[in-house]
Amino acid sequence: MSVDIGALTDRADLWAAQQVFRTAMVGVPLLDPAAADGLNEPGRTFGARVGGELVGTANSYTSWLVVPGGERLPHAAVTHVGVLPTHARQGIASALLRHQLTDIAERGEIVATLRATQGGIYERFGYGIAGSAARLEIDRRRVRFRDTVPESGPVRLLAPADIWEVPAKIYATAGVSWVGAIDRPPQWWRLLQVKGDRGHVAVHGDPGAEDGFVRYHGAESAAWARDPKRTVVVDDLVATTPTAYLGLIRHLLAADIVDSVVIPMAAPDAPLRHLLTDERAVTVTDIRDETWLRLVDVAAALRRRAYKPGAPVVLAVTDPILPANNTRLRVAGSGVVATDAPADLSTDIATLGAAYLGGTSWRHMALAGRVTEHRPGAAAVADALFAVQDHPFSGTYF
Repeated sequence: MSVDIGALTDRADLWAAQQVFRTAMVGVPLLDPAAADGLNEPGRTFGARVGGELVGTANSYTSWLVVPGGERLPHAAVTHVGVLPTHARQGIASALLRHQLTDIAERGEIVATLRATQGGIYERFGYGIAGSAARLEIDRRRVRFRDTVPESGPVRLLAPADIWEVPAKIYATAGVSWVGAIDRPPQWWRLLQVKGDRGHVAVHGDPGAEDGFVRYHGAESAAWARDPKRTVVVDDLVATTPTAYLGLIRHLLAADIVDSVVIPMAAPDAPLRHLLTDERAVTVTDIRDETWLRLVDVAAALRRRAYKPGAPVVLAVTDPILPANNTRLRVAGSGVVATDAPADLSTDIATLGAAYLGGTSWRHMALAGRVTEHRPGAAAVADALFAVQDHPFSGTYF
C-alpha cells in the first residue's frame, strides 16, 4: 500500500482533516464546514492519502512550554492525530507521526507535547508521561476556610461579550509561569468557541490588571432547582498568583445553591484542601496522565532547564527516530555539556521525556528497567538534580 503524506493547505482539505480526526475518535461530533475555519495553523496540518483518499491526519500548533527555571522553550502542541477505522493498523499513524517529528525538528522547536486518547501508542515515537492531572470533588456544604487563609482581591463575572477575549488576554499577559504550562494559540481559543458557551466566567483582579480567571457551568440536571446534589463543573481555572487562586476558589465555593464543585483537571499537588478546616471536604477521585512530552532537541532541552545543586551525572540517550539526539551529556547544577566520559545512566528518548520536567523519578524508571544504571546510586543523583518544587502540570487540554 502506497501512502502519500504532505501538508494540507486547501480549506476543503483542512475541513476534511477535521472530519477524519473526528471520525477516528468515534465519539467526537463532526463539524460544519464553516465551523472548521481558524482551527488549523497554516502549514502544520499533515494528511495521509491512499489512492487519493484522505485517510489520516496529524496537526500541531506553535507554542511554548515552561520548564524548570522558568524558561519558555519553543514547543509544538501536537493534536488531531487520527486514522480512519477502515485504514487502521496499516502503519499510517506511524508514518504521520514520524513525518511530523521531522517537520518539528526542522522548525527548530525543542520539545513537543500531546494529550493521549490511547495510552499504548506514543511511547514508540519518543513521548513519555511527564505530568499528571487530578480530578477534585468538593463537598461545598462542608467547606469552611481557615481563619489563617489570606484575603484575596476583587472577583467579577464577565459579560457574555467578553468571555473569550478577556481570558485569552489574561493568559497571554499575566505571566503564566508554572512548570508544564504551555501557550494557548488563537486556534486553541477558536476551538472553545466552536464548542460553544458552557456557562460563566469570573476574573480576579482590577480591570486591566487581572491575574486569573475561572470558567464553569452547572452540570446537566433534569430539574436543577430540586436536584439534591447540584453540581458545578470547572472547565478552566488559571491563576497566575497565589492571591488569584484564593479569590477564584472562594468564588467557586460561595454559592449557597451549589452542593458540589468538581474540578476535572487540577494539579495533583493542588493546595485546595489545606485552605479548609475540614480537609476531607476535598476528595481526589482520579489521577491520570496529562502531558506526554517528547524532546526534539535533547542537548538544547537539557541545557535550557535549571537543576538543583549536587553531584553531576552523565546521561547516554538513544533516539531511533531523530538520530541527532543519540548523545552523551554531563548534567550538573552548573549546566550541561557534551562529553566522552563513561555514562552513569543510559536511557531512551521517551524515558528522558518522562523525567525531564522532574515529575517522574529516575529511580522508578530504573526499577522498571527503562534506565540502566552503570554507576551505583546514579539514579538517585539524577533525581536530586532534576527535582522540582511543584509537580509538573499544564492545565491546558488540546
